[in-house]
Amino acid sequence: MEIKIGGVKVKKIINMAFMALLLASACFLPPGKVSAHHDDEFRGSLVIAGGSLGSSNKDIYESFIKLAGGAEKAKIGIIPAASGSLKSSKEFRADLVKYGVNEKEIVILPLSDHDFSDTDFDEKSWKNNVHSKAVVSQIEDLSGIWFVGGDQLRITNTLYDAKGKSTLALDAIWNVYKKGAVVGGTSAGAAIMSDVMITGGDSLGGLKGKFTGNSESPKNKEYEPVRIDRGLGFFKYGIIDQHFDERGRLGRLVATAIKYEKQKKKYNSYGIDEDTALIVNNQEKTAEIAGRGGVTVVDLSKAKEHKGKISNVSISLLSPGDKMDLTAKSFTIHSNKSATKGNEYYQFKPLEATGVLTSYGKLKSYLSYSLVDNASTESVKSYLYDSKGSGYALTFSKTGNTNGYWGYQDGQKDDYSITNVKMDVAPASLQFKRDKHAFKDYQEANFELPEKKERGRIEGNLVIAGGALGSSNEDVYKKFIELAKEGSDAKVGIISAASGSLSSSYAFKNDLLRYGLKDENIKILPISTHDFKGTSVDESSWKENRNSDPVAAEIKNLDAIWFVGGDQTYITEALFNPDQTESKALKAIWDMYKNGGVLGGTSAGAAIMSDVMLAGGGSLETLTKGFTNTYNGMEQQEGGPGYLERGLGFFQYGIIDQHFDNKARLGRLIATAHEKGNHGQLSYGIDEDTAMVVNNLKQKIEVVGRGGVTVIDLSKVSTNPKIKSEYKNILLSTIAPGDSVDFKTKEIQIDEHKTRTKGNEYSDFDAAPHSGVLTAHGTLSKFLSYQLVDNSREKEVKAYSFDKGKGVELTFRKTKETDGFWGYKDGSKDDYSVVNVVVDITPITVKNE
Repeated sequence: MEIKIGGVKVKKIINMAFMALLLASACFLPPGKVSAHHDDEFRGSLVIAGGSLGSSNKDIYESFIKLAGGAEKAKIGIIPAASGSLKSSKEFRADLVKYGVNEKEIVILPLSDHDFSDTDFDEKSWKNNVHSKAVVSQIEDLSGIWFVGGDQLRITNTLYDAKGKSTLALDAIWNVYKKGAVVGGTSAGAAIMSDVMITGGDSLGGLKGKFTGNSESPKNKEYEPVRIDRGLGFFKYGIIDQHFDERGRLGRLVATAIKYEKQKKKYNSYGIDEDTALIVNNQEKTAEIAGRGGVTVVDLSKAKEHKGKISNVSISLLSPGDKMDLTAKSFTIHSNKSATKGNEYYQFKPLEATGVLTSYGKLKSYLSYSLVDNASTESVKSYLYDSKGSGYALTFSKTGNTNGYWGYQDGQKDDYSITNVKMDVAPASLQFKRDKHAFKDYQEANFELPEKKERGRIEGNLVIAGGALGSSNEDVYKKFIELAKEGSDAKVGIISAASGSLSSSYAFKNDLLRYGLKDENIKILPISTHDFKGTSVDESSWKENRNSDPVAAEIKNLDAIWFVGGDQTYITEALFNPDQTESKALKAIWDMYKNGGVLGGTSAGAAIMSDVMLAGGGSLETLTKGFTNTYNGMEQQEGGPGYLERGLGFFQYGIIDQHFDNKARLGRLIATAHEKGNHGQLSYGIDEDTAMVVNNLKQKIEVVGRGGVTVIDLSKVSTNPKIKSEYKNILLSTIAPGDSVDFKTKEIQIDEHKTRTKGNEYSDFDAAPHSGVLTAHGTLSKFLSYQLVDNSREKEVKAYSFDKGKGVELTFRKTKETDGFWGYKDGSKDDYSVVNVVVDITPITVKNE
């Protein structure tokens, strides 16, 4: 249960006696029992949001309002019963007003079975309102009803009576829904939508076959049994689960549907990601995905379960704009995507998804890049297990019906949909042992930087984006424009050298125009060593321009330069002379930058910013194999040993890495910084859709955008020269937008909207290791936030990454210097910063018995 009030997190411990009483009155759903309304025809619609709905999520809010009759006619009731306070209901009302609904036509319905923490009134008395004719009259006048998040049992306990029968208030909701009203909800408000309501538990508990009708979890266990109860049944086409991707709930949904969905051939089951909604049209029996995440569709019509093994599960992962026929169980993929089958973009050999060092380690990304858009493999594997290694191996395979669909979203971000991947689950028992003799073939980096050049005073600034920069990422674009001396009158040059075409340069130019720059002030600079696809000009002739006096003069007259993404080695090749001296164009860029100009770049355009340029390699491979002197382009960018080259050195204060969260580059950054970095400086890993803004005069960085920056401090690290890749006492911090770092003092300043978690940890549970794509809160920053720093039970958490029986154990430890900070962003989304977690890396041997 979540209660966070006014920037202060309030921890409530629900004792077993209270929960037993709650569950006794909550009407456990007997297997096979469904709503009495299922045979009825509904004119109404559903907007089922997976949780953490952002106030800025225009598509979902506008869809709900439109289905309620439009902003001018909508009459909306908000049911606060799930929450511990009225805060979320008031905030949702404010959001509706922001999107145009008349505030007088929005009512918070007095329905609850408990008191709220932020009022003087005792709302427990509202339980009686379920029989009130006045409240029924209020409901019957509505065109839309919304259930806020919290504890789904509080909703059902409020709207069912003690005998499990529908109350007058629930009957009234059903009546307006049948007549055409829209019913929506988020988190707990999504969980109540199906007949079978999942009220708790996790994937490991589900796959172990642990189900219960009460709330008591086994003590000192790293999994929770799945708790099942009776929902309200507004969605009649299968089982719903929520917070799906963020909390790794595929295992629990599959296990639940196997046990409780009695019409598997007729109905699928649905897992809805956070900040995403499944919008259901009951008249057409269709649904569409809206928002920022996706919906996972589980088809068990051909699945089998025997002695812990589950086989032949079909899973599909749909994206915003995709549609489905809920009875025909068919999909319509958005028209802006093209099929990947037979036209796969990637050719690299993917590693198994084994932990925080797995590239594309979340479920959808992993299946997109490593399987369906990858011609080199027919199946991939991941794991889910406890600290003893007891758990499951998950195999995802292509079949004749498997397909992927790719397009761009929000500018040039990859957007995938996936249909009909086969999943098999088998018990596994893994043993991890320290291996003092591991990685005998490890190759140290023999890359040598030229002598560092003294640059003197630098007045300019940097905007270094980690890749996949969204066109809608207003904060990053506005910061880039703001830092230019002339602001909206700034003259900007775009360097396309990293890319294989000019499309990304034109896209960035259009974004700058949308944010207020003038067309005549934006120039694509003629700097490249290779030809671009889709043009009549052979741009390889541009290589001579690096020493062109007119090009150099044009650069000096600019206020800002942006490097687009692609292959970073193309940028350095275009700006260094063949003898590695600086070209006239590069000297001109330095002059402009030193005199106050702003330099920016994304992806490859970020990699070139430090003196040591990370040009290729994967995390696990760099830790286990070391470095290579050869580079083979795309494949090297997706994995293999680390590959280093000389960067342009605009960032003077450490080493930069990018695509940090999605490509899990922690391992390669640590290895590179240890071998080639200054241990007195910090190193920085920048997430996608995020920028690290560097102020050279103030000697600080600030995080801007939608992700975070991982900060690595090796000043206290110790290693064993006899054991390769064994590290102790690495300091790691993950900071978020609004946070900053002082280069000189290494002090991290946390945004003032956050409160300290230390001594006020929200959670108290045993955390299983990070083991793969079904690990809850799977990205590095989220894993450390939820599982360690905001969890009073754990002093350390582990993650394992391995390939062919060899790998590493990562131990993340709290010390006296470790701290965590929490707040809300964009409505009620959790926003964490983590400071000074200690990381130890140990080589291991892995046996799968």
